[in-house]
Amino acid sequence: MLALELSERGSHGDEAGVGLAVDAHEHAVAAAADVPASYGRGDCARYEIGRRASLTGAGLDGLADEQAALRRVATLVARGAPAGEVFGAVTEEVGRLLSAESAHLIRYEPDDTATALAAFGLTDRILPAGARLQLGGRNVTTLVFETGRSSRIDDYGDASGPFGVAVRERGMRSAVATPIIVEASLWGVIVVGCTEEQPLPADTEARLASFTELVATAVANAESRAGLARLAEEQAALRRVATLVAAAVIQDEVFAAVINEIGGLFAIEYAYMGRYEADATLAVVATWGRADERFPVGTRVAIGGSNLGTIVFETCRSGRIDDYSDSASGPLGQFVRGEGVRCAVATPIMVEGRVWGLISVGSIQTPSLPADTEDRLGSFTELVATAIANAESRAALAASRARIVAAADESRRRIERDLHDGAQQRLVHAVIVLKLALRALSDGDAGASAMVAEALRHAEQANAELRELAHGILPAALTRGGLRAGVEALVSRVSLPVSVDVSVARLPAGVEATAYFVVSEALTNVVKHARATGAEIIARVEDGKLVVEVRDDGIGGARGDRGTGLGGLDDRVSALDGRLVVESPLGEGTRVCALLPVSDQD
Repeated sequence: MLALELSERGSHGDEAGVGLAVDAHEHAVAAAADVPASYGRGDCARYEIGRRASLTGAGLDGLADEQAALRRVATLVARGAPAGEVFGAVTEEVGRLLSAESAHLIRYEPDDTATALAAFGLTDRILPAGARLQLGGRNVTTLVFETGRSSRIDDYGDASGPFGVAVRERGMRSAVATPIIVEASLWGVIVVGCTEEQPLPADTEARLASFTELVATAVANAESRAGLARLAEEQAALRRVATLVAAAVIQDEVFAAVINEIGGLFAIEYAYMGRYEADATLAVVATWGRADERFPVGTRVAIGGSNLGTIVFETCRSGRIDDYSDSASGPLGQFVRGEGVRCAVATPIMVEGRVWGLISVGSIQTPSLPADTEDRLGSFTELVATAIANAESRAALAASRARIVAAADESRRRIERDLHDGAQQRLVHAVIVLKLALRALSDGDAGASAMVAEALRHAEQANAELRELAHGILPAALTRGGLRAGVEALVSRVSLPVSVDVSVARLPAGVEATAYFVVSEALTNVVKHARATGAEIIARVEDGKLVVEVRDDGIGGARGDRGTGLGGLDDRVSALDGRLVVESPLGEGTRVCALLPVSDQD
């Protein structure tokens, strides 16, 4: 709460922020002194007023010095001074105010160590800024870490642990430490010590608490500013990638851009993007950092064992490993572990419901990546998935267009061939015979009538062949009577029992033609391959879509792959933004279903 107030009021002038120093002191005193936990803010204030009222002479001078020190630190915080400057000022003010031989400000790390960020007095030699030691043993730094409360040791003679030994060897006799709480979490500690036999005063914890709250405010403000800056950088990176995706640049360029943006945003040493292959391997398609040299593009590693590549593949969910040294196995796990990676996080790239690949980041320095790493990676994997889906859609569209053109060319050649070899030959023959008949009539030849009859027969056969040819394009029953009439005409030529339930009125010509060809091809499949004893045709309009189903009770096993009759229907259905479903389990018959939009068709 103090951090928020100080941040907001400080923006209106330093005096507003400085005026909170006394308030900070009254807030924190009960947490450090022996004030009952049930005391509210007013109780703390009354406790502090009582303490001040008991002061006279030198005590009042000390209080004035304390308030002046708090005001100087509060001024820095209100101005938004860098955290390091605030830490140094707090340590010096505390050391001078309490006449301590040593004072230091320490931050707790995730790996059970602590780092000195600022030092004053003897501490500058005992534990200089930047020093990092393991927690443990008997010392105030470890006690605060374990309890989250202020701690004191009045006799460091039996202190232990790295911190205890370091302080004891410099002659420290006693020490007091007060926690720095940032947003309800233990962040660090301020420690003061003395070499005198007399322990530090009983109110040392309470006096330190005022400064720890100001430090907490500075840390919270700094983290808030850093978080906003990080968010702005991340959004800018996502916009750059989104621009590439929208421009439909080649996939490799998008992959490289994504992994480079991630490398610049995250506190990591390596990052890579991988694609899952049909042979149960993971192929690297983009790298950053150490992975550039050790894990180059084109590398393929077998999936299996305990590693992120396998975990993401099997679960289709994000995963993390915080200790690769113990738990990693399998070819990929051994490879990553061999590179010295300590921790890693991976997020799947999901394309149209299937796991296409992953993005993985890792560190050889930190023991664990931040908890929000998966969510942050997810924003990038979504863009990658969009780029992949767009590219696949464009490729599928191009292939579909090519197949449609090829099918149209083949149909044209078939029509030309059928016309040339069938109806055209018969018409030519009829013309020749009629010419012969005409000559015979002029000569009074009695065979003229037989010639006319032969020419008529050829003309009738040519007419029948033309009708059959036209039937392969669009039957007259369909164009005149609609889908129901066209389906009934199809069924009439099939020897198999087929029930028909077509409850639709006239539809757009393109929809009717596509639905007719779906039924025609499905019935052809039933007659030729299904070994069925019967079939059923259903057509109805639901929710703006024409649903056409053809079912049979045959042996199943029909395939809708490209290059098959049923597969070829997919291009025709897709051209109308429709969808074709082929279900054909072995021994359970076949169901062919087409869903065709009709609301937007002309």
